[in-house]
Amino acid sequence: MTGLPPLVVQLLYNRGLTEPTRIEAFLMGDARLSGDPFLLPDIRQAVARIYQALLSGETIAVYGDFDVDGITGTALLTEGLTRLGGKVIPYIPHRLTEGYGLKAAALESLYQQGVGLVVTVDCGITALNQVKKANRLGLDVIITDHHTPLEEVPPALAVIDPKREARYPFPDLAGVGVAYKLLQALFRGVGREAQLEGLLDLVALGTVADMVSVLGENRLFVRQGLAVLNAAPRLGIRELMTQAGLNNGTIDPGRISWVIAPRLNTAGRLEHAMTSYRLLTTDSPEEAHELGLWLEQKNTERQNLTARFVDRAREQVMARGLTPLLVASDEEYPSGIAGLVANRLSEEFYRPAVVVKVGETMSGGSCRSIPEFNMIAALNQCRHLFAQYGGHAQAAGFTMPTRHLPQLAESLLELATTQLAGVDLRPRLDIDVVVSLRDLVGDTFQVMQQLSPFGEGNPLPTFLSRGVEVVDCRAMGDNSEHLRLKLKQNGAVWSAVGFGLGHYLAEMTPRLDIVFNLEIDAWGGRETLRLNLLDFAKG
Repeated sequence: MTGLPPLVVQLLYNRGLTEPTRIEAFLMGDARLSGDPFLLPDIRQAVARIYQALLSGETIAVYGDFDVDGITGTALLTEGLTRLGGKVIPYIPHRLTEGYGLKAAALESLYQQGVGLVVTVDCGITALNQVKKANRLGLDVIITDHHTPLEEVPPALAVIDPKREARYPFPDLAGVGVAYKLLQALFRGVGREAQLEGLLDLVALGTVADMVSVLGENRLFVRQGLAVLNAAPRLGIRELMTQAGLNNGTIDPGRISWVIAPRLNTAGRLEHAMTSYRLLTTDSPEEAHELGLWLEQKNTERQNLTARFVDRAREQVMARGLTPLLVASDEEYPSGIAGLVANRLSEEFYRPAVVVKVGETMSGGSCRSIPEFNMIAALNQCRHLFAQYGGHAQAAGFTMPTRHLPQLAESLLELATTQLAGVDLRPRLDIDVVVSLRDLVGDTFQVMQQLSPFGEGNPLPTFLSRGVEVVDCRAMGDNSEHLRLKLKQNGAVWSAVGFGLGHYLAEMTPRLDIVFNLEIDAWGGRETLRLNLLDFAKG
């Protein structure tokens, strides 16, 4: 396309966008990014069976996962099917007492309650035995999921997963995105598709929270969903923002990732995810306030627990020596925060990490990885050890007999040692372009917003400036863990902040080469532009 500033052209090129038609569709973020829902596998069987349930007044259960993707997808499908006149009940398993995914006991309970059809959200793609059990009961199951399928898929009435086959043009939908495509097919069939627009806020929340790519159709979902979130936020979302002290300003992917999603996730980590479901679906200001306050308190508790067990896991890892894959296991690790602990280990040491809550007979683990090591592929090679497992390349989980833990740790370490041999196990920053600080004045930030929303696959633009003068630098924060700077180059003066870089204060020199993003600082109700310092070296 002509007429684009050179900086935007460079940023698009760095994201693999070089063809004019693709660039136009990306910048417009319009319906051209949307895939035909009827290209998804088994979608026609699912639509026919759901229409049958709607027409006969059959009770439908929506069975979701307990993370934000699953919670929003459960709310989405429940609200959507109810709008079509369905008799719908939501079901989210209790993480601590039931565990992840479809459970035979839960399916049997739903059947005894008169449910004839179960539609899953964000789970079920590996539930072979559970679906066979449902079939024996006479309970129909439709699976909607986005996790990596196994070689054999469950014998459900329909298994809708964009990763199953290559017909669907965009395989990287979140679980809530797959659920939305099912609703889209249902509503299109009765000429009411326009009524789905008000539900796109849930799709945006789940998509951003699950850290899937925000390219392709997800870009459309997030853009349209953010518009709904900011124009008419749900009572519960408004309450979460108020409790976090951020009741002013727009909701963007950053605020979803760092404010909204952790609080919604907290319910399932420490208690029951249905609390977050109720928050998203309530139309009572009093209930929204009560639930928002509870989640804020639980989020603080979750932060304290995470810090405590990260310290313990770090001690375990260091005591064993730093290996290509890290394993921390203990009877006391809360299963609800094991994934958070694994993520912190993986970030700190830049290695795949597995954190296991050890039980007397059965144990559960959460895995986080780095781009150089495909975790779900590694677990596939150890599948004979698991009772249940699933996930993605960089995040996965499992349950297994405790007696198999030593063999699993040995097998995963062997795989990582082989695959990561010769890899420099240090995080890297991908820099978009070298700039002078003077290049960033004027409307540069506004121009860059053409590429938003940013996220996985479309990261915030990252810049390098060389020989920047440090006018002022001081530590900030309760424990002096951050840096606040004033920087100057070629007459341009910028404020900057370096989060988590406070311990480098003594290494500051009069001139620096800096790597940074541009961001809005909304502190104190005033919005100002500043540099978010990611790294620096002596200039």
